[in-house]
Amino acid sequence: MLAAVVAGTLSTSVPDAMAAGQHDNRTQLQRDADAIIAAGATGVQARLVTSGGRNLTATSGVADLRDRQPVPRNGYFRIASVTKTFVATVTLQLAGDRRLSLDDSVERWLPGVVSGNGNDGRAITIRQLLQHTSGIHDDYPDYTSAADFHQHRYDSYTPEQTVARAMRHSPDFPPGEDGRWGYSNTGYVLLGMIIERVTGHSWHEEVRDRIVRPLGLDHTFWPGTSPTLPRPHAETYQSFKPGEPLVDVTEQVGSGTNGEAGLVSTTADLNRFFRALLGGRLLPPAQLAQMRQTMPVGEEFERLLPGARDGLGLFSRPLSCGGVYWGHEGGDAGWITATGVTADGRRSVVVSLSGVRADSAQDVLHVEQAETKLVDDALCANPDAGHQRR
Repeated sequence: MLAAVVAGTLSTSVPDAMAAGQHDNRTQLQRDADAIIAAGATGVQARLVTSGGRNLTATSGVADLRDRQPVPRNGYFRIASVTKTFVATVTLQLAGDRRLSLDDSVERWLPGVVSGNGNDGRAITIRQLLQHTSGIHDDYPDYTSAADFHQHRYDSYTPEQTVARAMRHSPDFPPGEDGRWGYSNTGYVLLGMIIERVTGHSWHEEVRDRIVRPLGLDHTFWPGTSPTLPRPHAETYQSFKPGEPLVDVTEQVGSGTNGEAGLVSTTADLNRFFRALLGGRLLPPAQLAQMRQTMPVGEEFERLLPGARDGLGLFSRPLSCGGVYWGHEGGDAGWITATGVTADGRRSVVVSLSGVRADSAQDVLHVEQAETKLVDDALCANPDAGHQRR
């Protein structure tokens, strides 16, 4: 019986089995991309890199609602809060170089910046900024209507202006209070300011010199105050009130000029970055281990991202096939970016959604569920064989 099974297995050549595996992976990737469109997005591009280094891509929907051109397979997009993982990586590199300590207070590097209304930079550490346990309240400018968007889409804000807005509010909770977690974009703006104080260079220059150039991420850059994207790219859309038509919001500056959400990239570059990070090519073992020390997220995040736990600029989430994957999500003005890489850094997937309709919280939840399924299916498939997980 065993001989018959072995003989049957060997009757299919290894190259044939691998080819069948790639076909299965690509078919599932396409099916999941189509499901995201059905859930409420205008365009999707996804890229899976297998453990053997093969790139499989899928697109669905349209790049624009006017001409209905196809979504480019390696289009540029604003990665929003995925930028935080780049900023965290630079911060941990500086810790590894002993140029700062994660237990340093914010006050040490930015005297007087975090103060007023109960905010105290002496009580907040760099580690707490990285892990969203500082309690700092976010007060980000946002568009309230289509007219407001068209009037203010070219506005830009300095890091100091962004932090000053947050300081008008009391903290959401005391820094480091046991079990308390609250996502704070302002915390990462402060990290960008600390990087500049430590190195003498802006956070995005350090990202460029320490990550982008060494890894050859030729399509990853900080756009500054430029409101446009290079081609090719999909257009993105937003509905400002339930039932209102979608507005093209692709061209804008927004608040992403700061360290929390400022980079533009592609699916290929983000896959390369996260594979290098989890594969140990960007951080010493001690710093990578600290990055992967996680805690539960808040209730709102748990609802959208079930099982998520937050490390230092990196989230873990459970896989249906066992274990966890690592990555970060980003969302801004109709864009959603999701990344996922296996714990060994060998298999990864990146998906960019454009024109996400969010007329209700339920709409957003449906899109997140479809996106999560794509990532889970991509990472749980048998890496280079012709069988899906059971």
